[in-house]
Amino acid sequence: MIILKSLQEIEKIRSAGLIVADALDGIREMVRPGVNTLALDEFAEKFILSAGGKPAFKGYRGYPGSLCTSVNDQVVHGIPSRDVVLKEGDIISLDLGAIVDGFYGDAAITLPVGRISPEAERLVTVTEESLSQGIAAATTGNRLYDISHAVQQHAESRGFSVVRDFGGHGIGRSLHEDPQIPNFGERDRGPRLRSGMVFAIEPMVNAGGSATMITEDGWTAVTADGSFSAHFEHTVAVMPEGPWILTRR
Repeated sequence: MIILKSLQEIEKIRSAGLIVADALDGIREMVRPGVNTLALDEFAEKFILSAGGKPAFKGYRGYPGSLCTSVNDQVVHGIPSRDVVLKEGDIISLDLGAIVDGFYGDAAITLPVGRISPEAERLVTVTEESLSQGIAAATTGNRLYDISHAVQQHAESRGFSVVRDFGGHGIGRSLHEDPQIPNFGERDRGPRLRSGMVFAIEPMVNAGGSATMITEDGWTAVTADGSFSAHFEHTVAVMPEGPWILTRR
C-alpha cells in the first residue's frame, strides 16, 4: 500500500532531506586522493547530529555506518573503512539518510576522485541525467513504471545498463515503504501517481552488464563483471504542480 502524505508530513521529510543535502555538500569538499572512507562517514554522522537529525542508516538491519561509500565497481552499500583510501581516477557513490521528527530523507551522489577517465565521467553524467529523467516522470496522472522506463531508456540508449537487483522505494515514516521502484520497466504500468506520494528515486547504472553480487561482508553489492557503477538519488514528492525534490536546496 502506498501511503499518501499530507503537506505537513512532506515538509518534515524535506527537513530531513535538507540535512542530507547539506551533509553531502560537505562531503563533496572532502573527496580527494588520500582520504579514507571512514573519515567521510564520521563527518556525515557528526553533521547530521549537529543539525538536529539522526543518521538513518546506522544500525539499520545491522548496517555499521551512517554513510554508504561505494567505490568503483561497488554498486551500493559499501561499508566505510579506514583501510579504503581513495586514489586518483576512482569514483565514489555516497548514499546518506537522516531522520527528523520521525520522518526520513534519503539521497545519493557519485563523485570523481581527482581526474577520472572520460568513460567514467560519461557514466557519472548519464546516471545523474537518468535520475533527472525519472524525476520528470513523477507527475500526477502518470503511472509508477513511467519513472522506471524513463531511467532505463536514458541509460541504455547511451550504452550503459541499469541495475535490476536494487531500485528506488517509497519513503516517509520508514526508510523503505511501498512501492518498490525498479530502474527498468514498461510505460503505462503500475499504480497511478497521486499527489502526496513520496519516493526515493535512485538509478544505479553500470558501465558493463547489469548483474551484481554481494561480497563476503554481507552488504556491499558489486558489479559481476568488475565494471564501474554510478548511483544518484533524490527523495521526491508528487505534487499537483509537479515533482518536488525534497533533498535539494
